[in-house]
Amino acid sequence: MSHRRTATRFAIVGVLNTALDVGLFLLLHPHLGLVLANLVSVSCGMACSFVLNGRYTFGAGRLTWAQAWRFVLATGTAMWVLQPLVIAALVDPLPLAAAKLGGVAVGIAANYLAYRYLVWPSAEHGAERGVRHGPVRTSG
Repeated sequence: MSHRRTATRFAIVGVLNTALDVGLFLLLHPHLGLVLANLVSVSCGMACSFVLNGRYTFGAGRLTWAQAWRFVLATGTAMWVLQPLVIAALVDPLPLAAAKLGGVAVGIAANYLAYRYLVWPSAEHGAERGVRHGPVRTSG
């Protein structure tokens, strides 16, 4: 799959996950309150992102617990480490909203790279690096 097609699919999944998160939050907020509604909506968005990015964006034949842990680690690092560092670095010369957008952009790029190369390194990408995936076939 081409890099452009993969990036386009990643963006589509991102829009769907964001819509799911916001929609669920707005639906649940009156019944569950701010914190619990946000916890449920973000968790559903992350679960959806894991499944859709794994299967649709990066073409994983199956989803594994190892992939799930790498996904959570990558997503958490981007959201809770990289994003605040970028915001802090940009907030002095830029307005807060612009600094936040910069942090989001870095987080998105980091997630894409982590998902592509660490969470779901496909056979296609492995072949580019000379790595063989799947069972070794022998003649006979």
